[in-house]
Amino acid sequence: MVAFPETADIETASDDYARRFAGSVGKWFLDVQTAATLRLLAPYSGARVLDVGGGHGQIAGALVEQGFDVTVLGSDEVCKARIQKLLDERRAAFQIGNVLDLPYPDRHVDVVISYRLLPHVAQWQRFLAELCRVARQAVIVDYPEVRSVNAVAPLLFGLKKQLEGNTRTYISFRQADLLAEFQRNGFVYSDQYKEFFFPMVLHRKLGAPRLSAALESGARALQLTRLLGSPVILKVVREGQ
Repeated sequence: MVAFPETADIETASDDYARRFAGSVGKWFLDVQTAATLRLLAPYSGARVLDVGGGHGQIAGALVEQGFDVTVLGSDEVCKARIQKLLDERRAAFQIGNVLDLPYPDRHVDVVISYRLLPHVAQWQRFLAELCRVARQAVIVDYPEVRSVNAVAPLLFGLKKQLEGNTRTYISFRQADLLAEFQRNGFVYSDQYKEFFFPMVLHRKLGAPRLSAALESGARALQLTRLLGSPVILKVVREGQ
């Protein structure tokens, strides 16, 4: 098989990566992500959705349950292991492909989603261009925001790795830079959801989702999350719609 140039989704589809979202705190992380995603997708009931790099299975099942027509694209056959049950039940489809050269014509699906992938793609401009090319209406991605605790992430990486064990380096973005790139590809800002004010590693170490939810609720009420929240789920729509 030909090796693709960007294959970070192979790792995010692994059992090792899934352990980062195991347990009650991990479930809470994913519940927050799912609720935000379904809100952003509310205008597109029953839409065809391409989940690029979604072999981690973090969102595909919820989309299927809500009646979306879901295809997950992965860089390798191994990327489908965590969504195999959906595939066996023929509730979703899977395709192997190059995330920098998606195997679809222009405007092939209504919405393209990509989570846990953008921060690990070196050729991120080309990646975003491909997401835009195949999306008819909207693109939704998540990313770590520079204007957050991620601003000191390089300094704290050693400590974070010591605490989490299987963390890895990633790119943080300024939203203005991402929106400029989306604009070049015919897409404009529509909506966003900033997930957390406090670092996710703190919530993992607390191991108490109710306490974490209370802390985050307080930060949101104080507008701290609006100013410094991360990761950010960002939705852009095709210009003129």
